[in-house]
Amino acid sequence: MITRSSILHLRIPFSLFLMPVFLFALGLTPNLNESRLLYVFLALHLFLYPSSNGYNSYYDKDTESIGGLKKPPTVTKDLWALSMVFFLIAIGLGWLINWEFASMILVYGLVSMAYSHPSIRLKKYPWLSWLIAGLFQGYFTFAMAYAGLSDFGWDVIVKSHVVIPGFLTSLMLWGNYPLTQVYQHSEDARRGDMTLSRKLGIIGTFSFSALFFTLTGAGFGWYFLNKGLEPILWVFLGAMAPIVLYFLIWFAFVRRQPDRYATYSWAMGMNWISAIVLNAFFIYFFLEYTQVMQVFGY
Repeated sequence: MITRSSILHLRIPFSLFLMPVFLFALGLTPNLNESRLLYVFLALHLFLYPSSNGYNSYYDKDTESIGGLKKPPTVTKDLWALSMVFFLIAIGLGWLINWEFASMILVYGLVSMAYSHPSIRLKKYPWLSWLIAGLFQGYFTFAMAYAGLSDFGWDVIVKSHVVIPGFLTSLMLWGNYPLTQVYQHSEDARRGDMTLSRKLGIIGTFSFSALFFTLTGAGFGWYFLNKGLEPILWVFLGAMAPIVLYFLIWFAFVRRQPDRYATYSWAMGMNWISAIVLNAFFIYFFLEYTQVMQVFGY
């Protein structure tokens, strides 16, 4: 029997925070197709990411706030099975496009499982888990979405037109990833996980993220200018402004009272602002770069 607790631990709305990667790939795909767009979106955002969330929650057994759940319910035994069902559905949807896209979904899922499974538990290794999480949720996911949307295979993963924007998404996630851990230090210590945020400390985490956010902005600036997209660059900088402002205000409070302001509420506020603004920007990028609206006479 599927319990309400297990459904909550899938954290389906949390997929919104990873949607900018999909939208960026959508804006660059050369073979736009409505059915593939639907299959890729459903496979990643409705089934693969929730499967990963549920699987990790099953082994983490969080008692304190986690991304998307301020008060996580008790983990029940059916969560593992439900996560596996979602994982298999994601692979099945991928197979409707081609076997290579399905195998990419399989690889992503297995790496995600290694993140929390006690026999490997990448979360115990601060730098390795940070590197792999940013690489797979950014570059690999971008390449996977691009391949699925365009009906391509594994060969795209080394193409420069995929590597460069994919790496930019990883830069963004490498900056944000430690911030998602900053309020979980006590919970991570209880489990024996030495996350990157615990290793860097609260102030160190913010300084580290500030560095990577700067690199991300510079990287996207170079990318848009190199492609002759200066008007889009200005829109991107405008979109980043509220994110940067929120981060700077949060950092200012944290420097005064780290334990008071390095909290779930502040971290989720950062996530929500980033998701709303970046999703809006990449939807604009898709419409502007592909000029798809001209098909409808706009």
